[in-house]
Amino acid sequence: MRKTIITLVVAVASLVPASTWADGMQPSATKSPAAGVPAGGPESGNRVTMADLAADAPNEYTVVKGDTLWGISGRFLKDPWKWPQIWQMNRDQIKDPHWIYPGNVIRLDRSGEYPRLSMGGAGGPSGGTESDAVSNVVKLDPRIRVETLETAVPSIPGSAIGPFLSQPLIVEAGGLDGAPTILATEESRVIVGQGDLAYADRIGNDDGVNWQVFRLGEILRDPDTGEILGHEAKYLGDARVRRFGNPTTLEITKARQEINRGDRLTPARETSFPSYVPRAPDKPIKGLIMSVDGGVSELGQFQIITINRGARDGVEVGHVLASYRRGQVVTTRGSQDLESKWFSGWGGWSWPEWNWGGETKPVPVVPAPPAQQSADMQRPGAPLAGRELRLPDERNGLVFVFRVFEKMSYAMVLKATRPIYIGDVVQTP
Repeated sequence: MRKTIITLVVAVASLVPASTWADGMQPSATKSPAAGVPAGGPESGNRVTMADLAADAPNEYTVVKGDTLWGISGRFLKDPWKWPQIWQMNRDQIKDPHWIYPGNVIRLDRSGEYPRLSMGGAGGPSGGTESDAVSNVVKLDPRIRVETLETAVPSIPGSAIGPFLSQPLIVEAGGLDGAPTILATEESRVIVGQGDLAYADRIGNDDGVNWQVFRLGEILRDPDTGEILGHEAKYLGDARVRRFGNPTTLEITKARQEINRGDRLTPARETSFPSYVPRAPDKPIKGLIMSVDGGVSELGQFQIITINRGARDGVEVGHVLASYRRGQVVTTRGSQDLESKWFSGWGGWSWPEWNWGGETKPVPVVPAPPAQQSADMQRPGAPLAGRELRLPDERNGLVFVFRVFEKMSYAMVLKATRPIYIGDVVQTP
């Protein structure tokens, strides 16, 4: 019997792949409790080098209340979205850094070939003798102390994006058709505001008491293809159930705009600020800025935009995209063109080429084949005078994606080096 058991154990062991045994023995596969990230680093091609560090990067930094991951990243790195690489994170497994709190000390290690960050609590290791330890003991009486729970450091400033985490909504065509509807208002008022009563259908006893009021807004179309990406549901206010029934009685607790009969209701969403690592997408993504909150023409820092790329295109919360101003199409003029334009104003005089044989004749111009023209324009240093050309796109900022729908996303402008406009390109930096 003993021989049989040994034989079975050996047989089972032979079936386990060698990589499994190796992984189980590798310390790098474990999660570091100090840093909160796997000790194993990313691919060598994505590692941060000393050249990526900011010129004034500190050796250590203590996280304080009000910090954001983007701001902390900028203290150490020229490009804050390279945060995962300097932590040597496995970005496929760790995207939510809830382990960074005020009071943590982030240290920069420059001793190796590549720089690396580590993290610990405030203060250093304890020391001293046993008598020192005894003398430092303080006896306390039991008592109750109430403190607020610490919140993790958010990725970006939460005050600007708070309203956009719960509203507005992006819905498919007909997406609000089955939602509860305001059928009537108190005293048959045309519009209602805060403190007024309204009556709605399709709200059951188990549907909750807190609701948000929406009205179907503009259609969002892809600027490139014309595809309908969704309908924006405009947020109007909040309502709370006072009495369930058919209809259900609601009290308007907040009115951002006037609320009318026919407006729709959706369950109130709990607002949670995203704490995802700011990072560049792992694949090329390119889209356009479709709209901006407030209807302004020029965009600046911390303004909210929509882009025509969403989850189906690989966009995720936390992605950082670079914005570019599209290069204009211009027609250049050569010196000969300017000369002929100037002389053409002299009473119709013309300056044909003189032939020493006693007669004049124009010099025929034979255009090059289209393929040759294209090759000539692409050759560095080639003359471009008298041709139509497109100027190169110029980078003008960085945006952070904080809410993703299937076909489009909301993003915040985190950095604007030049004015940003609707129609500008956003792409993987």
